[in-house]
Amino acid sequence: MSYQYQNERKFVFTEEGQVLFLKIRDTMQKHFKEAGASRMQELMSSPKTGCFSSWEFMACVDRLVELKEITEITPPDTMGQYRVFVRSYTDSM
Repeated sequence: MSYQYQNERKFVFTEEGQVLFLKIRDTMQKHFKEAGASRMQELMSSPKTGCFSSWEFMACVDRLVELKEITEITPPDTMGQYRVFVRSYTDSM
């Protein structure tokens, strides 16, 4: 079975999911200031985000995309760890 956002999305709305969501958002803000973009691989290896399942982690990132806070700039068939994100122009992160 492969990652499906719609199946994992419910985690984001748990207390544990919200904590991870905010940690990921903070880490992305730092990456955007330093490099202008953020790659999933670096997000997942950040010590500040802690240790969660990769699917729960990706669900939090995909929720940021869904909220239009970030924009994914990689093709849809890109392997998960190589997905790249930039700040959305409509967001004031």
